[in-house]
Amino acid sequence: MPLDATGELDIPAEAGAAAVNEAERDCLLVVWEQQTQPDREFDRANDVAEGGLISCATGTSASQYEAALSRLRNAATGNDRNALVSELSIPLLYIDAQGNRRDLADTDLADRGFDEVFSSDMLALLSDLDIDDMTVVPDQGGFFELGAVWLSPGEPGGSPRLVTINRQALAEAAANQDTETSS
Repeated sequence: MPLDATGELDIPAEAGAAAVNEAERDCLLVVWEQQTQPDREFDRANDVAEGGLISCATGTSASQYEAALSRLRNAATGNDRNALVSELSIPLLYIDAQGNRRDLADTDLADRGFDEVFSSDMLALLSDLDIDDMTVVPDQGGFFELGAVWLSPGEPGGSPRLVTINRQALAEAAANQDTETSS
């Protein structure tokens, strides 16, 4: 391979695209092996997210994320506490508006924390989640709105669960939107 002026390999665009297609096919094949009824068409069309390929970064498929997002949207829209709790990975990492971190057990949510964690702002965000807005981080999962919501599969090919709710990031995302809107 020829080197460019910086000493880096000069990889033709066609070769780079072929490498991405090959990686996508390999990751999706591995993920699909873990699933009983993979949605191959949806996964192929939606595997790319900000940060990389969903299948390679998270170990599960776009269709699994979309199914989880659909359940979260429905639960948030209906303010269905039981449905929301069923989508959580326990303990849930909760970061309050001041940046304080707590691992919450389901009893914490039932006893006192549910309305704080699932505020009207958070429910509005959850009601509007779209896979096209997701950013992925290898081996950590997918996030929305600067990390206000993180989902991650518990097992290869599995359904993602809500692992983090970050109210501090939600406030930062809202401030960014306000700044963009006023510009």
